[in-house]
Amino acid sequence: MQYKDYYETLGVKRDATEAEIKSAYRKLARKFHPDVNKTKEAEQKFKEINEAYEVLGDKEKRQRYDSLGANWQGGADFTPPPGYENYSFNFNNAGGGFTSFEGMGGFSDFFSSLFGDMMSARQTSSSSSKRGFSGFDDFNINFGNQRKSQQTHKSRTTPSGSENLDETKNINITVKDLFSQEPISVTFKEMEKCNACPSNGGFCTICQGTGVISKTKKVKVKLPKGIKAGQKVRLKGEGKTSVTGEKGDLYLVINIKDSKYTIENDNLTSLIEITPPEAVLGTHKEIETPQGKITVKIPANTSSGKALRLKGLGLPLKDGGYGDLNAKIKIVLPNNMSKKQIDLYKQIQDLQE
Repeated sequence: MQYKDYYETLGVKRDATEAEIKSAYRKLARKFHPDVNKTKEAEQKFKEINEAYEVLGDKEKRQRYDSLGANWQGGADFTPPPGYENYSFNFNNAGGGFTSFEGMGGFSDFFSSLFGDMMSARQTSSSSSKRGFSGFDDFNINFGNQRKSQQTHKSRTTPSGSENLDETKNINITVKDLFSQEPISVTFKEMEKCNACPSNGGFCTICQGTGVISKTKKVKVKLPKGIKAGQKVRLKGEGKTSVTGEKGDLYLVINIKDSKYTIENDNLTSLIEITPPEAVLGTHKEIETPQGKITVKIPANTSSGKALRLKGLGLPLKDGGYGDLNAKIKIVLPNNMSKKQIDLYKQIQDLQE
């Protein structure tokens, strides 16, 4: 599942005060409430805002969320701590605010995995269950009347003895990784349930009372030849571990991100920057390819946007061989041109008139 940056959702800094968080929440909720904002995106945005405030507006939840650390990025792969992924909870009859929110689809899997235990324990407390939408009382928005459908979270608890120990994670790799003859190293950030918490309920100095601790996991993976974005690689025995020592498998979903190349099927495209004189007169340029540096000839009178096809310098193919590399021309002006250079361009312009 994907990590959610609740601070970014509310547009506040990580050290924001309770008052700043509440103020930001009210402004956004007022702006995106579906009974006021009729745009297509309003309802989803409204749900995200309320989920963020449900966490950051609650001291205990915010403390647990902050324990994940500040280095996560929105959309990054997130694995719930063992023991937190199998909680089931819903908010039916928990108060007007949450009933309406549940009708809109409820909380995300990320929220459920991290706070399911806390929410399940609080369902019987009316004072806790009504907190989520209390901020609306101040700006008199009548909501919930138009949404009578109720949806309940499906239980995330698996039958005894049938716990799914397999895990799926997204990994970002570069084009260079696809050419590696050796296994590449992949590092994950994971959460684990703290086993050091005192049994008497005292304060735990290991997890700072959050119940979870952050750890990193590093694995080696050999990328199959010709693998594409969206495909999976299976690492046997690298998944979760049961209480009896049984191990599941880890499935890595490939996502190719590379600032040097754009990818289309088995072919790559890169940019070659040349100056206007080089475009007119032609030149030779050294460029970098996944298989090393080469020198290419730029013909005279080459226009910006033209692509030079370099056969066999693209991505590796499953059955052997390689795709192509398209070197796309981009004409750029030199930085800090002298007066003499500018005068020469003026002369060229005069000749064209």
